[in-house]
Amino acid sequence: MSEEFLINVTPQETRIALMQQGIVQELHIERTSSRGIVSNIYLGRVARVLPGMQSAFIDIGLERTAFLHVADIKEDRHANGQGNETPRPIEKILSEGQNLLVQVLKDPLGTKGARLTTQVSIAGRLLVYLPQERHIGISQRIEGETEREQLRERIQSLISPGDMGGFIVRTMAEMASDEELIADISYLRRLWSEITHRSKNVQNGHQPLLLHEDLTVAQRVLRDLVTSETARVRVDSRETFLSLCTFAQEYMPQVAGLLEHYTGERPLFDLHNVEDEIQKALARRVELKSGGYLIIDQTEAMTTIDVNTGGFVGLRNFDDTIFKTNLEAAQTIARQLHLRNLGGIIIVDFIDMESSEHKTAVLAELNKAMTRDHSRVTISGFTSLGLVEMTRKRTRESLAHVLCETCPTCNGRGEVKTARTVCYEILRELLREARQFDAREYRILAAPTVTDLFLNEESQALASLTDFISKPVSLQAESGYTQEQFDIVLM
Repeated sequence: MSEEFLINVTPQETRIALMQQGIVQELHIERTSSRGIVSNIYLGRVARVLPGMQSAFIDIGLERTAFLHVADIKEDRHANGQGNETPRPIEKILSEGQNLLVQVLKDPLGTKGARLTTQVSIAGRLLVYLPQERHIGISQRIEGETEREQLRERIQSLISPGDMGGFIVRTMAEMASDEELIADISYLRRLWSEITHRSKNVQNGHQPLLLHEDLTVAQRVLRDLVTSETARVRVDSRETFLSLCTFAQEYMPQVAGLLEHYTGERPLFDLHNVEDEIQKALARRVELKSGGYLIIDQTEAMTTIDVNTGGFVGLRNFDDTIFKTNLEAAQTIARQLHLRNLGGIIIVDFIDMESSEHKTAVLAELNKAMTRDHSRVTISGFTSLGLVEMTRKRTRESLAHVLCETCPTCNGRGEVKTARTVCYEILRELLREARQFDAREYRILAAPTVTDLFLNEESQALASLTDFISKPVSLQAESGYTQEQFDIVLM
């Protein structure tokens, strides 16, 4: 399937869209003010060790301390005389104030700090370098055992016996020449040498230091996502285009010819309707071509997706109607997970199906659609409640978290109190104030929808309370107030 990447660059942010057959499949957004830090390598300082949680908080110079679990600490147990024994407890490994070389596994998400590891890995285009390991691993996407063994033997033949470090062979290495593999090995080792040299020159007690910053989002796309199926990479910024050309010519010459500088007058994203797709990807409801629709709700704990037939009644057999809607929904769900970058626990509520064959087919369609996902995905079968449980590895904020914030009116509830509910709250508060304070007069400041209700349907209730407290009450409409907001002023 032919694909192309569109790269839109402004001084504030870089946005990248993956297009397949003219349809947006993925979006990557990186803002200058808040670049992701996954894969960055720091020389941090242990701020606090928590034996009860077998974890530690590490200061790497960010607003919030980062989190390191004992399972993510790389120890040479042979050097410690432990052999293959159980890992030591974290309080035996780390102490407060200690300098520690760490790498970021996950960006800070919500109120959580970054997740760290001491097991460093540095990604190239063809290989991932593991400086603290000695083995050669093969990407799980390369399934054939013969191909896996051949790749392992090729890499071993290119490495000198005395060289330290191991490698993970990426899928793109299958078609690479020995010269390309050697160049990748040399680049990765040179980079690690520079990192260790910088870390060794830092004294204990020094402030946290960034030793290695991962590539920009545009460079990562060239390194990780451009494949033999990519027809072109269009860039609307001349400066970024020239920078990517230099980067590609040095590290991946085969990609340089795909780069194209877009100079048209019409904005690149407008030309391909990407702006419209971004707006749709922020909506709760997603329309299906058949007339059905999805409802996608993202919460702190999980993402839920509900499938509905809507107005689709195209087939005579209702079971077939449900089956066709669920099949289309499976494809759309895979695309929406890409597009919105939804991760963690995902629960899909397909329309109930009686036929076990239909359930198997829908599950197979979902698995097939998710094979193109670059993130690790695990899909379980239908539960006893008819739900499909799945997980998708989350390493960065979702599209909604990048572009949106909690609604100040409803505070994330997705709904607000009715004007009548607010009226009754005001009446209760007015009675409370009258009993506590001996004011000459009371003035209610509220949204126009609330004051209008007091002047019409709830006028009798307000008049009754005014008589009861024996004090005049006036209304003042405030257009700047939300429907739930009000004040009672004592005059």
